[in-house]
Amino acid sequence: MAAYPELFESSPDWLSHTLIHATANLPEIKTTLPDGTCINRKSAGVLHLTPPANRTNPNQEALIVSAGIHGNETAPIEVLNALVSELLNEEWQLACPLLLILGNPPAMVAGQRFLEVNLNRLFNGAHAYPEYDELSEAARAQFLEEACRQFAMVHPQALSHYDLHTAIRPSRREKFALYPFVAGRQVPEAQCDFLLEAEVETLLLQHKAGTTFSSFSSSVLGAESFTVELGKVRPFGENELTRFAGIKKALRRRFRGEPCPEKQPQPECLTVFEVVHEILNTGKNFRFHIPDDVANFTEYPPGTVIWEDDITRYKVEASPQAIVFPNRDVPVGQRVGLMIRPR
Repeated sequence: MAAYPELFESSPDWLSHTLIHATANLPEIKTTLPDGTCINRKSAGVLHLTPPANRTNPNQEALIVSAGIHGNETAPIEVLNALVSELLNEEWQLACPLLLILGNPPAMVAGQRFLEVNLNRLFNGAHAYPEYDELSEAARAQFLEEACRQFAMVHPQALSHYDLHTAIRPSRREKFALYPFVAGRQVPEAQCDFLLEAEVETLLLQHKAGTTFSSFSSSVLGAESFTVELGKVRPFGENELTRFAGIKKALRRRFRGEPCPEKQPQPECLTVFEVVHEILNTGKNFRFHIPDDVANFTEYPPGTVIWEDDITRYKVEASPQAIVFPNRDVPVGQRVGLMIRPR
């Protein structure tokens, strides 16, 4: 408990402190728990945790876990906050280096996805584009990239990054993960086992590098990275947190350095999809033919026209395709949705 006032002043927990100081330029603060774990509060919403040097790291790994890259996706934020409180209350000991990130505190305060520009389109250097000059979310993306670079340099162990989200629309598959594209890379079996442990039963393989947080950490830092969608957007305090027990339990197990649970005699398998087409807003004559209320993973038969403009028309060809992340209200050049098919 002694670490609370040093890290969070009069706030009762990490989340409360982050919301209160969402726009503050906080100094770095370091403290050490009674068991020797060092905690460095690098800024509002960013904690770098390091176990004592004499403690074993059985899984030989370092972890980055982020939530709140979109400020209204609150359940994963509450999950991470609860895990931090457990650690500070000495309910368990940390075994591996850990970087915990609450991505967009001002948007969290506002209860909005973002304030000026979608933070999850500003990584892999996109924050330096001229159109984002002097925007606070661009500065945050740059800061988070640098925090991750420093973490990866200090901790050369096998690095994994889980960027936790909830979706703005219904989904026919409630929990699913996206695996960023890196040429020649295959999903490790241990990562598939972790997703199933976290009750995430669907995986999407992306077809090209992007500007998301997980794409940055995979392509630049060499991390095994996933964007993990865990359910539906709800305001703080309105989440049914029992629906997120799987990811909380699985992360706690990794934080503690415990082995993966033994596989069942008939183990579950991930359902794997691959992205076959990224829909981009091509401009004023862009026409998107998908209803605004359609659920993720809605399937369309061959011959269905998905979008068109005055030059191009995209329709489903030989076999059915499903859509995820449909959103017509994005700026020109940004993603309107992804078309996928079973692998």
